[in-house]
Amino acid sequence: MDMRQLRYFVQIVESGSLAKASRQLYVAQPALSQQVAKLEDEVGKSLLTRSSKGVTPTENGQALYHHARFMLRQLEQALSIARQEPSEVRGMVSVGLAPTTLSAVGLPLIRHLRDRYPGILLNVVEGMSGHLEQMTRLAQLDLAILFRRTAASDMEVEQLLEEQLFVMFPAHNELVPAETTSLTPTEVARLPLILPTGSHGLRRGISQEFERLGLALDLKAEIDSLHLLMSCVWEGMGATIQPMAATYALGPQRSAWRFLAISDVSLRRQNFLYSLGADKLSPSASLVRREVKHVIGRLIAEGQWTGVVPEAVPTR
Repeated sequence: MDMRQLRYFVQIVESGSLAKASRQLYVAQPALSQQVAKLEDEVGKSLLTRSSKGVTPTENGQALYHHARFMLRQLEQALSIARQEPSEVRGMVSVGLAPTTLSAVGLPLIRHLRDRYPGILLNVVEGMSGHLEQMTRLAQLDLAILFRRTAASDMEVEQLLEEQLFVMFPAHNELVPAETTSLTPTEVARLPLILPTGSHGLRRGISQEFERLGLALDLKAEIDSLHLLMSCVWEGMGATIQPMAATYALGPQRSAWRFLAISDVSLRRQNFLYSLGADKLSPSASLVRREVKHVIGRLIAEGQWTGVVPEAVPTR
């Protein structure tokens, strides 16, 4: 089976007859019939039903048609991108990022695309995970990094990475002895905590894990603004539980914070890259999708994004 056979087959299905497909493809009808016969022989199933009115795909043929159409679009997009000079790639691409993810990858991604693809206008939408999930389901975003595999069933999805969660507070806050490097879940539950609200995916994951352990968290505030949350923690109002990505917006102040691992429990946050289907994803959006993975992989490899589970590193 090759791409030419799939292209012929797709055209036959869409034309509804071998004669029409022959004219569209500029291929003799006997040669077209021969290619279909080879394809059916390789698949081992009948793919087309022939009648005096033309041809229609069988159930197996319909399944092959949808997958073949997808593969041909992917090939066309790949060739289109490969043929273009970086300065020629143009278009607006909308990307949804949660505040913590934005802190880690937002600026590096914009810099990277500005340098390599100045014709792309990147529209970055910052929002809580629940809001981004809704926008993704409504196809209001080309791409989004979300934290549940089932966030948007109609979108293409692939796992990017897993982040470890840490207890965070400024070094000047004496919540925990200076020599402590990790905390048990019981010790964490005793700390005054400031976390996002229950509508936030991060908070749901934390709450579920502590409920499983039969531990109640000592919540002092619930804040969905990452900047305000970290500011309250800096003021000494409590500690928080976040991935390392949450700290990159702190700038030089980051060195004055403590980050303690949580022992005896696996608190992680999975990151998934969602995108529109191949039939809706523009060449520029397809390119940005690839470059998002490249930038994240580079940040991890260079140690600029820490706290990431080693076995879950994205590839370009």
